[in-house]
Amino acid sequence: MKTLNIIVKGFLLFIIINLLFAILQPGIGKLSAYNIIFPGRERLPFGENSAKAYNLSLFDLDAMFASHEINGGQKQADEFRVILVGDSSVWGTLLKPEETLAGQLNSANLSACGKNVRVYNLGYPTISLTKDVLLLSRAMEYQPDLVIWLTTLEAFPVEKQIASPLVANNEESLLRLANSSELKVDPNDPAFSRDSFWGSTIIGRRRALADVFRLQIYGVMWAATGIDQIYPTDYQKAQIDLETDQKFHRFEPPSMDENFLAFNALETGIKMAGNTPIVIVNEPMLISAGKNSDVRYNFFYPRWAYDQYRSMMSELSQKNNWAYVDLWDAVPAAEFTNSAIHLTPMGEAQFAEKLTPIIAAACK
Repeated sequence: MKTLNIIVKGFLLFIIINLLFAILQPGIGKLSAYNIIFPGRERLPFGENSAKAYNLSLFDLDAMFASHEINGGQKQADEFRVILVGDSSVWGTLLKPEETLAGQLNSANLSACGKNVRVYNLGYPTISLTKDVLLLSRAMEYQPDLVIWLTTLEAFPVEKQIASPLVANNEESLLRLANSSELKVDPNDPAFSRDSFWGSTIIGRRRALADVFRLQIYGVMWAATGIDQIYPTDYQKAQIDLETDQKFHRFEPPSMDENFLAFNALETGIKMAGNTPIVIVNEPMLISAGKNSDVRYNFFYPRWAYDQYRSMMSELSQKNNWAYVDLWDAVPAAEFTNSAIHLTPMGEAQFAEKLTPIIAAACK
């Protein structure tokens, strides 16, 4: 009987702990060994082969930012803090941290406003303006002096916004953000990965909690090797021989409807930054000279759609007084790797040169 009482009490205690966890939702991800035992990571955690890359994809924003070097301590008085927001091209697919745009800008030892420029890589794979806004909302907590938001047309279609797994798995954070801003979000979007009350308990969140723990474990090997992604010696090059299809998502020539492009997300991000200046950069892309390149620039874009997008961005930037730089053709086709937006180290160096005077002039 005594044993039975112990089992029943233990079971009830377990139920109570799970219920309290579901109700209170403690920020377990904020507890991190990074920036304490291990150095902070130079880019947000993302990976598909943890055993080789010492990295993994998870959707806990607390854990992601806690593992990043930007969470390493108080901002220094002589630091001019620049954050980069964008997609996998900013994160640095196939690039070592020092080869990324942030890495190359840091190696240039820039100064702005009489301070030392420090650039932080907050890019994240998947292309979605709403994903960028979600990350930017967290990034603003770290007192940036300048935000450089790198983007491309593929980030604008409305159907892409919640499709990013990082967005789909952060419904609560996104809806809270939408309620406090003018961000347009459909709370009934089926793309959201919704948790039931049971899914919010320790049992229901065991995979997410395990991922946070695994991220700490991988910090040992990452700190020892500096490896945070797989660097294949051979990979499929970006496509240069293209199809004749002129459709872009739901759009067909001759025009795109602005109502189905997420300019609202762009506007929200700019307003969110408040007095912190934002420079929007139309990032470089591969311009093919191969088959059907008279119809399409690359795998992503038919010429008519991309040309129209560039005109839209130019007009809206002038109308709204946005700081906008169009660097779509700044890097030659030879400096792209496995995608029309992923650059070689040399391509990133060329891109960094274009951004250097923009950062240096941030106070003017």
